[in-house]
Parts: sequence; structure tokens; C-alpha cells
Amino acid sequence: MKNWLFLFIAIICEVIATTNLKLSDGFTRLIPSTIVIAGYGGAFYFLSLTLKSIPVGIAYAVWSGLGIIAVSVVAWLCFDQKPDFWGVCGILLIISGVIVLNTLSKTTTS
Repeated sequence: MKNWLFLFIAIICEVIATTNLKLSDGFTRLIPSTIVIAGYGGAFYFLSLTLKSIPVGIAYAVWSGLGIIAVSVVAWLCFDQKPDFWGVCGILLIISGVIVLNTLSKTTTS
């Protein structure tokens, strides 16, 4: 269970880093740029901890899938980048994929 918490922390770090990547204005603003570097560093560190017991394919699918969803929500709330119908459909497909991987896949964790 601890490894899934590490994966969740990795996702949060990645979302914070990606959000600040937009705010960094091409790395011309110091504070957002520093947050980007720290956020991605934290994301990769915590992702590496999850890989001790969660298969890399599953961990990466969950990390990237939930990260896409979270970044889309943050972009909508913070930058008024509302997804259109097809964007929402794509996000729902990503959610479906993460659910299938975690409930139906025979890939197991140790």
C-alpha cells in the first residue's frame, strides 16, 4: 500500500511541475522554473520508489493516465482551458484504461 502512496505523491509532484512549466514562461521566471525542476525531481524520485514493487508498465500507465487527467482539470480551473466534447471522451477513455489495468489485468504487484 505504501508504494501506491508513493505513486500518488509522484503524480502530485508531476502535476505541480507541469502546471508551473506553463507559468515559467519558457524558463524565464525564476520561481515557477525552480518549482518545475523540484517537481519533476520529486516525481521521478517517488516513481522510482514505486518500482520496487509495482511493475513498471502498471506504474507508468497509472502515473501518466492520472497525471493527464489531473493536469487537464488544473488547466481547466487555472487557465480556463476547458476541454471540448472529444477531449472529455479521450479523458474518459484514459480513466477506463487505468481501471481496466488495475482491476482486470493479470499483471500483479509483489
